[in-house]
Amino acid sequence: MSAFVHGETVWDVACPRGPGRVAGVTMAGFRVGDLDALRMVPHPAVTLLLEFGAGSPVVDYAAGRRQRGSLVAGPGLGSGGAAWARGENVECVQVRLSPVIARAILGVSPADLDGAVVALDDLWGREASRIRERLADVSSWEDRFALTGALLARRHEAGPPVDPEVAWAWRRIAGGRGLVRVDRLAAELGWSRKRLWSRFHAQIGLPPKRAAKLVRFDHAAHRLVAGGSAARVAVEAGYADQSHLHRDVMEFIGVTPANVAGEPFLAVDDIAWPCREAPAGPDLPSAGSPGP
Repeated sequence: MSAFVHGETVWDVACPRGPGRVAGVTMAGFRVGDLDALRMVPHPAVTLLLEFGAGSPVVDYAAGRRQRGSLVAGPGLGSGGAAWARGENVECVQVRLSPVIARAILGVSPADLDGAVVALDDLWGREASRIRERLADVSSWEDRFALTGALLARRHEAGPPVDPEVAWAWRRIAGGRGLVRVDRLAAELGWSRKRLWSRFHAQIGLPPKRAAKLVRFDHAAHRLVAGGSAARVAVEAGYADQSHLHRDVMEFIGVTPANVAGEPFLAVDDIAWPCREAPAGPDLPSAGSPGP
């Protein structure tokens, strides 16, 4: 377990020792005594929060809406700096799900979340309570990761996959760090833009152009946290110029590029999720190829 210090707050952060059972699932464990108004920065993954401690995390979002305890949120939660997390004595396993596997694991498409933060009890019923109890009963983070991984693997195996063409398009976007033209993806698939937009949005939870924009922003934001200048990051991330980067960062976080480095939600990623390189995009799916 590692420590992350922000101001007077100390986060204990645990990471699994090895890869998980399902590709596209990453996990980290957090223990925070006093989580005070943490801005949640939009991320391309679906976020699943499994709490089990004495306290309970609270997420305030979307002009007064609030969710407490174990929850799930679709990709891009917090756009505009609109989502904040807080709580005392918080212990949780946070899971990031690739959108191509989220529908199978959650039991609903990320699009069905409709931009909201949803209580896990509302999606999984008694199963959400059982995993909370089991996580609290074990004493090691590795056991918690194993319990969580087994649950996600079981649900993934039983759930419906996304279309292989949609999975291919998402992986091309992620592998290209968002620098992919939607019309080119559609042409390579032999689909119309309208068909790609409809299938992708319904199964991933974002339109393909918005997904690409979010992926590019995520890469740029972490480069800024790593110490890159706004001018250099704008070039590396494929923005037209520094003003373009500024507009995107303001749209997604609500702060300027110069202030991104101070966002703990981003800075803790190097500890919680140290490997951030996206895989290369896969070959085109063949006719009748299975889903991911």
